[in-house]
Amino acid sequence: MIFVSGLVCVLLALTAEARVGNSSELTFCFETEQCLLFNLICETAEYEVRHYDSVKWVSTQEKNFLMEMAAPAAFNRLYKYITGDNSMGETIQMTSPVILKMPYKRFWEMGVYTMSFLLPAEHQKNPPKPTNPDVYISDTPDMKVYVKSYGGWMTTYSDSKKAKELSDALDLVKAEYKKGFHFGVGYNSPMTLFYRHNEVWFVANDEPVCRESSSSSEETN
Repeated sequence: MIFVSGLVCVLLALTAEARVGNSSELTFCFETEQCLLFNLICETAEYEVRHYDSVKWVSTQEKNFLMEMAAPAAFNRLYKYITGDNSMGETIQMTSPVILKMPYKRFWEMGVYTMSFLLPAEHQKNPPKPTNPDVYISDTPDMKVYVKSYGGWMTTYSDSKKAKELSDALDLVKAEYKKGFHFGVGYNSPMTLFYRHNEVWFVANDEPVCRESSSSSEETN
């Protein structure tokens, strides 16, 4: 009985440490068995605030002028890792979302884009090592993020537009968030044509602000 109780405690601790779980818990995450789970802190007309636990990802960087040119090379590198290009020769199941760290830059400037695949729950503790030196295991910290969701396809234009809308809304309520980058977040295969779900994330610096801007309140009234 003591052994069983201890085992349950260990399993609960592992679950609490890395919230990667069943996709059925999220209505917009339906293409993979496991998804990154979160606690919703609040929701306004302009954004959500979520809390994410620290989790492990497999990541790679690609330098280019445009996200559309950087993403395919980065994706292929990570896809090879989950299909056996790792120290164990293991096939690792695909999860959602795929995140892309977007640098703040002018259109004509070169930027470093970091793409990451979420590691499934069974590989969160001790993932196989990448064999490609350009691929590495990374961690996102326990964090609160401001989120704006949108449909359609994630492109440089759509991502920049939604990131601008979110940052403008955050600036109006004097929210503190990390500058210089944001995350573009995708939940769908490139083959999916309908019900696509994308997000923009800004990482909160302090306690998040959960009120709507006065301009948004005036539009609602």
